[in-house]
Amino acid sequence: MKKVSLFLLGQIIVLIILVNPVVAQKKAVIAYYAGTLEKLDSFNAVNFTHIIYCFGHLEGGKLKLQGKQDTAIIRKMVSMKSQHKDLKVLLSLGGWGGCAPCSEAFSTKEGRSNFAASVKSLTDYFGSDGIDLDWEYPAIEGYPNHRYTPEDKSNFTDLVKELRTQLGKKNTITFAAGGFQKFIAESIDWQDVMPFVNYVNLMTYDLVSGNATVTGHHSALFSTSKQKESTDNCVQYLIKLGVPSEKMIIGAAFYARTWEVVSSENNGLYQNGKFKDFIGYNEFPKRIAEKSGFNFYWDDTAKAPYAFNPSEKIYATFDDVRSIKAKSKYVLQYKLGGIMFWQLGHDYSKGGLVETINKTLRGK
Repeated sequence: MKKVSLFLLGQIIVLIILVNPVVAQKKAVIAYYAGTLEKLDSFNAVNFTHIIYCFGHLEGGKLKLQGKQDTAIIRKMVSMKSQHKDLKVLLSLGGWGGCAPCSEAFSTKEGRSNFAASVKSLTDYFGSDGIDLDWEYPAIEGYPNHRYTPEDKSNFTDLVKELRTQLGKKNTITFAAGGFQKFIAESIDWQDVMPFVNYVNLMTYDLVSGNATVTGHHSALFSTSKQKESTDNCVQYLIKLGVPSEKMIIGAAFYARTWEVVSSENNGLYQNGKFKDFIGYNEFPKRIAEKSGFNFYWDDTAKAPYAFNPSEKIYATFDDVRSIKAKSKYVLQYKLGGIMFWQLGHDYSKGGLVETINKTLRGK
């Protein structure tokens, strides 16, 4: 009877997993959100495990919001838990250009303690679930003219430890990490930091930045003979350092980067050019489409799409359904923690890339 009972229990567990997509997924799907309150209402919270409000900033050494509109957005995010009881809502600090005072503010024990206390206060006030640190970047050059020092690396470690002390074990701590080689090699003391955080959100996009004068795949899954920077390059480097795979979240781009290029050779890929624009995924039908003069291509080595307008000589690099599926399968293959994306507001309310992520993680 005991063997039969265990067999039946096993069958019940399998059945529950098959009919419950949230259980079956067992992977984090983390949505950064920098859109409007009205747009937020159009998304279904069951499609992600975490949503991150973007962005709070430092003011007087404390985490500060921008005003009533941002307060309303965070309250809306917290209310979304009624749709998805396990949803985690995180506040955030920084973003590109949003962490000018960080190096100085976090250089002292008092500064780190005051910031952590402000995070705890806001988290308790909103009933949210923690913090995402998006300091771009500790110890290396990031946003132009922002201070950075070698001491940022150890100060970042101490900041994370202070946050864990004040927020306790229950709250979530994540941080956004550059997916490029210089960041992963020089900015973070991975062995000391990772025990205190739930996840690292690897920004495995913008791998070809707006400063680049040669085009490439800004969100490549794999490296090529002409481009080392890729998701796989980042992940495999961190695995060798001993970073737990289950704490690694890879990034997907819900937007394109475009360049004006000089040459039509190789359909604009790996050609000299000048950065032109960002285009959200939900704008592609109007701005990056065959009717707009673009031809579409797939790099089977990088597992990345790109497009080229030969008449206007505009090159576009982005993620699409095919590359998002490949990234989601990579998460499963290497037993990573999950996938995140910038940003939810660029997706469609239904039938978009976040739904592609969920279906692929569930084996569909």
